[in-house]
Amino acid sequence: MTHPSVAEVTLRVPGDHYMLALLGERDGFLRIVEEAYPDASIVARGDVLRITGADAVTTLVKTTLEELLVLVREGQTLDVDRVRRVVDLVKADIPSPSDVFTDGVPVGRGKVVRAKTLNQKRYVDAIRKNTVVFGIGPAGTGKTYLAMALAVNGLQTGAFTRIILTRPAVEAGERLGFLPGDLAAKVDPYLRPLYDALFDMLGPEETARLLERGSIEIAPLAYMRGRTLNDAFVVLDEAQNTSPEQMKMFLTRLGFNSQMVITGDITQVDLPSGRASGLRQVRSVLVDIPGMCFVTLGAEDVVRHRIVASIVEAYRIHEEGKER
Repeated sequence: MTHPSVAEVTLRVPGDHYMLALLGERDGFLRIVEEAYPDASIVARGDVLRITGADAVTTLVKTTLEELLVLVREGQTLDVDRVRRVVDLVKADIPSPSDVFTDGVPVGRGKVVRAKTLNQKRYVDAIRKNTVVFGIGPAGTGKTYLAMALAVNGLQTGAFTRIILTRPAVEAGERLGFLPGDLAAKVDPYLRPLYDALFDMLGPEETARLLERGSIEIAPLAYMRGRTLNDAFVVLDEAQNTSPEQMKMFLTRLGFNSQMVITGDITQVDLPSGRASGLRQVRSVLVDIPGMCFVTLGAEDVVRHRIVASIVEAYRIHEEGKER
């Protein structure tokens, strides 16, 4: 019986500051890497990390640590989730995992929005390259937030003169008619997540100024009928709650020098029983159209509390079991 040869490789880390950031508080990040590669040993001595184990394993460990070091040297703060995601990408043989996390979208006030998973990076790249992009996936995968970051960036760089954000006003188990106030007041709760994202990126004062100037418009989907949307970055959120007719109406609003991103979760349709979802139907209708792209995100792309990914996956398995 042959045993794999034991190899030793080293990684030099330039400076105590980088080493501390790479290893984490009380070597917490180092332990995550060690747990991911139990057949390897990692020892820190001064500015050098010595990695011993089988050839293949030491190569993976060194690659993982090198990719994490790239993030540290870029000035990014590591956390448990990010370290685990880099480990997963290296194990999946994804080239240059650090590229996923270093590509940023500037949104003003010194803030940069970054993809946190490989699929999110593919989603951002798709929006950059296509005129119409569908981002389909469960809650917490960054579909809307990343689209709005690119919209804000496009407005600030002059690529577009306005941002238009819209959602269908469909109740999730509650009746719109019983809410107090006029139509604007009744619709406002459905648009609140869009305001929250803008406040986070631009701040309340700048958001209010752009809304007052008309550079940003937030409106229910019904208000889009009859319009031609030129020079605009348009985001349709919660698109699973559109009817096929509404989806067609919205897509045909596209004007010159405009871009559309349509986001939704086909597992959370709030339409009345028996009504078809425009988002579910559209993928089978719009096939192989140049400049149009569909990106699917999954439980592995959830960037909220880690338990949310488990909840999403549990519901997916449950729903698949019901369909059999």
